[in-house]
Amino acid sequence: MTPRDAQDNRWSDLDRPPLNATSLRRALVREGGLWTSLDVVAATGSTNTDLAARADGLPEGAVLVAEEQNAARGRLDRKWSAPARSGLFFSVLLKPAEVPVERWGWLPLLTGVAVATGLSRAAGVDTALKWPNDLLVTVGDEERKAGGILAERAGTAAGGGVVIGVGLNVTLGADELPVPTAGSLALAGAASTDRDPLLRAVLRSLEQWYGDWRAAGGDPAAARLQEAYAAGCATLGRRVRAELPGDRSIVGEAVAVDGDGRLVLATEDGVRRPVGAGDIVHLRPAG
Repeated sequence: MTPRDAQDNRWSDLDRPPLNATSLRRALVREGGLWTSLDVVAATGSTNTDLAARADGLPEGAVLVAEEQNAARGRLDRKWSAPARSGLFFSVLLKPAEVPVERWGWLPLLTGVAVATGLSRAAGVDTALKWPNDLLVTVGDEERKAGGILAERAGTAAGGGVVIGVGLNVTLGADELPVPTAGSLALAGAASTDRDPLLRAVLRSLEQWYGDWRAAGGDPAAARLQEAYAAGCATLGRRVRAELPGDRSIVGEAVAVDGDGRLVLATEDGVRRPVGAGDIVHLRPAG
């Protein structure tokens, strides 16, 4: 048996079985629903890159899932990797043409709320959100990053939209973590680590939140998205340092997420300073 045969064989890793693409399509792709196609590939460089390259020729709601990514990217092109079939690695194509472009910045925050909501239902795990794009779980008494979200514009103005990628560690053990501060659903004591129902729950949750946001014209307050994000955001109430390009930084207490999705910092001089996700290099705790 060749290495590729072993990877494609359903019984090659009983602890990490492959996703069932046929079952997922049957459950998620339906007339009148958001999801219009769902493909699962054994391996690729980046699902975001692959889906973005085809954005003009695809309808909204295309989903691309990879069992393994070998050139996965986070925000600011930061690299990360995980063993095959150890997590959920997928991208979706959204084309919210009726929503003003200036409100599209809410899409990664919306995705965070949707993922956290879906995991709470399907895995029994309390997933917190670190602004702007990290998914946190509690391992022991320590908050750890278990996943991240990357949103990228794709395609032409007429036929394009936004590709949103999600990477989530599901079954990673302590000896497989890329860094000691990483986590996974398994390490957080998830009630289930079966990836098929987890992916179904996350995509159904994303469909619901996206539909409400789109129906509200992208208004995060009217869609109750701003309220939900604030309730699940672990960054709020903490003193942080926003590191900016050019070795500049802003230190203050994170007090709100405003209507544009920016983090509002209350500085020691009594000024409230909003910072956008595109403005910062790192957001770190401040002593």
